[in-house]
Amino acid sequence: MSSNLLSHHGDDEVGPGLSDFAVNVAVRTPPGWLRTALTDALADVAAYPDPRAAVEAVAAAHRCDPASVLMTNGAAEAFTLVARARRWDAPTVVHPQFTEPESALRALGYVPTAAMLLQSNGFQLQPAAVPADADLVVIGNPTNPTSRLHSRDDIRELLRPGRVVVVDEAFMDLTPGEEESLAGEAAVTPGLVVIRSLTKTYGLAGVRAGYVLAAPEQIRRLAVHQPHWSVNTLALVAATACLGPDGVRHRARVADELAGNTSHLAAALRGAGLDLVPDPAAPFVLARHPWAALLRERLRSSGYAVRRGDTFPGLGPEWIRVAAREPAVVDGLAEAMGYELALLGSGR
Repeated sequence: MSSNLLSHHGDDEVGPGLSDFAVNVAVRTPPGWLRTALTDALADVAAYPDPRAAVEAVAAAHRCDPASVLMTNGAAEAFTLVARARRWDAPTVVHPQFTEPESALRALGYVPTAAMLLQSNGFQLQPAAVPADADLVVIGNPTNPTSRLHSRDDIRELLRPGRVVVVDEAFMDLTPGEEESLAGEAAVTPGLVVIRSLTKTYGLAGVRAGYVLAAPEQIRRLAVHQPHWSVNTLALVAATACLGPDGVRHRARVADELAGNTSHLAAALRGAGLDLVPDPAAPFVLARHPWAALLRERLRSSGYAVRRGDTFPGLGPEWIRVAAREPAVVDGLAEAMGYELALLGSGR
């Protein structure tokens, strides 16, 4: 797959006048308490960023040693640091998934092996699909774009001496109880790296707030490749606030609301005639239809933007990803889908 397709993201689909079902950020605007914290932090931006408070907040939230935490300029920087951490002989990316890990490896000259998950079993992780000689394995959980939540026991099966397993948990905080998260284990498990993002739940895509959890020695290997002051003051303040009491309450409310919105979206898309990856665990649904590529273009003319699926390795033009939104807006999208599919079915 070309680098141009790998660098395609949901925001590339959005344009003036379009109702956005393409970007998978769960909250479109930071909550008021977070906007206040960011505004107050402007008084301190003349000083260089100090990550210590944010590191302590992350460590407290995950009950781990601060030495097991590295703040990053969003999850994307973390993937680049992983790619640079050492010489990889057989890097492997579990697909379909978020394309930034693949892009980061390719930027350094690697050609990662693709461990393809199958539609036939709902894109569920099969540990045996990962090559035995892989010394780096990257997987999302829940995975973007499939919305599949993998068992942490299955992910644990990927661990072995000499191998690093990187788990992208950007959407994990929106799953009930985070029961399949490995964040708490990463700090004490050699070879396990968990990457988290605050972008999705708190509306912070433009601030770039993320972090890595891993054993201290692994954190040191990543940090040596990170530029000084890579994470800005606003991102550090945001991380501290999001992991505090206000953030915990906000996350619980959003997770509950999005669970209902995602269920409604799935039912509406099925009603419109699309096939879905079952049991979506993240605030988006991966849908399939033979005419999906034409449907996406027609929806744009009707005022709706959805995410094309064929830029994800392992998927073709018959796939689209649709983000969860409020039920009334979803119903409008589903009605437009049904109308356009009826026209396509009649040859118009």
